[in-house]
Amino acid sequence: MKRICVIGNFSGRNAGDAAILEGLLHDVHAVNSRVQFIVPTINTGFVRQAYSRYPIKPVSLLPWHLSVKIFGLPIFFSVLSSDIVLVTDAILFDRRLWDPLYNYLSTMALVLPAAKRRGIPVFLYNVSLGPITCELGRACTKRVLESSEMVIVRDTESIDMLKTWRLWHPRIVLGADCALNVPLVDPSRLERIKAKEGIFRDSRRYMSFNVSSYLDVFVKGRRQGIDKDSFTAIIAETMERILTEMGLDIIFVITQPMDLPIAERVLAKMQCPDRVTLLSNKTYSHNELAAILSRVEMHVGMRTHSLILATASCTPTVGIIATPKNRGYMKSIEQAERMIEFGKGFTAANLFDLIRKTWEERSQVRTRLQPIIAREKEKARRSAEYLLPYLSGE
Repeated sequence: MKRICVIGNFSGRNAGDAAILEGLLHDVHAVNSRVQFIVPTINTGFVRQAYSRYPIKPVSLLPWHLSVKIFGLPIFFSVLSSDIVLVTDAILFDRRLWDPLYNYLSTMALVLPAAKRRGIPVFLYNVSLGPITCELGRACTKRVLESSEMVIVRDTESIDMLKTWRLWHPRIVLGADCALNVPLVDPSRLERIKAKEGIFRDSRRYMSFNVSSYLDVFVKGRRQGIDKDSFTAIIAETMERILTEMGLDIIFVITQPMDLPIAERVLAKMQCPDRVTLLSNKTYSHNELAAILSRVEMHVGMRTHSLILATASCTPTVGIIATPKNRGYMKSIEQAERMIEFGKGFTAANLFDLIRKTWEERSQVRTRLQPIIAREKEKARRSAEYLLPYLSGE
């Protein structure tokens, strides 16, 4: 059996990251079942339980195994004892470059060249690259690229970033996000959630909302950020107008627990928060949240994977652009006109107008999304086929 080391941020805290790993495992296992997945993680219990139907071996990155999150002996042993290495998600950026509790790029710039010297093929697998903001970040990215057999990016923003920094690789392929192919829970489980939370009752209509605590982390220098009080006031006012003027109920879907405090601040500013149901991945799995997002009539999202999990079911979606990967994803599904960026134009009035316009066009948007999403799902699946020449033999 071939040992495939899969590198990403798989702690179980982020529903999007969890969906990425499941999509990747599903697609790769479908093209060759004679594999074992090696997954470095700070939460081995989550990985072992959540993906038990796959041949998977989680490797602990906790301090008593001589690791400071990604940096330490476990990542080197995992990579150098594997037959193939897959680096996925959006972990190759240079913010806080030398902080292994936050940044993966500097560690990858050390371990992946060692894999290449050993003749172990490395694939950047359906990744977003960057942002890169400094020459040292560029140097680390260059080492990662030079160590890679193939670079499969999930958005054209990554290609543009490479051009901006004069970086190049001879085998760059445009793929798509692995999470697009994540399965939904079965209908009976969804019915139990609906009954427990009191949602999708009678003839009531629902829109879902998602926010993130990343208000100015990645946009500074390229787009204007926004302070927390202004942001929560804008979101609260917009949600109030959705409730009162559009007559909809709202499901507040949080895909990362660190975003719960800002969601609660939004609710505290609202006049009628009782018509908003707050759900998060502290309680529900990524498969369950994806099923809920498939049932709403429209979604407004800020976390990239709230956008992905919603549009995977062709749910009409408005994107609040907090990071380049949000922008890249919305462009990849040909929905650039349904984005709103931070800056002078980010007001409650403008956000509500974009939401109302999308709501009025939701039937046409859903129809338009169907062939686009089918194409993107196939691109994500097809990425696994590039591994076939490396999976043959013993």
